[in-house]
Amino acid sequence: MAKVANAAAPSDLPSQGELDWIQMRSDFSGIHAETTKEKMARKVKENPLVPIGCAATLTALGLGLWNFRKGRSQMSQYMMRARILAQGFTVIALIVGVGMTYGNKEAPKK
Repeated sequence: MAKVANAAAPSDLPSQGELDWIQMRSDFSGIHAETTKEKMARKVKENPLVPIGCAATLTALGLGLWNFRKGRSQMSQYMMRARILAQGFTVIALIVGVGMTYGNKEAPKK
């Protein structure tokens, strides 16, 4: 029997699993990749209380540090307590937002 010189052995050919990335690439080629700015806008729209809590925390921190520098210890203490409350609000808003996001997702179809 004569062998064909240029024929590749079955072990030399790529398997179906090795070529899956080509199929995946063609499947996802029409999908728009979300930019950082778009992702931030989407997250703020999904849960607007978290950025409000972050802003309140930064404001209380800034005012507390400013009052500390000016020597107003009573007001500085008040603002540090306000910062703790704002941080607590932010954490609770984050937990509620995550719960609502995952609570709204549908169960996977089989």
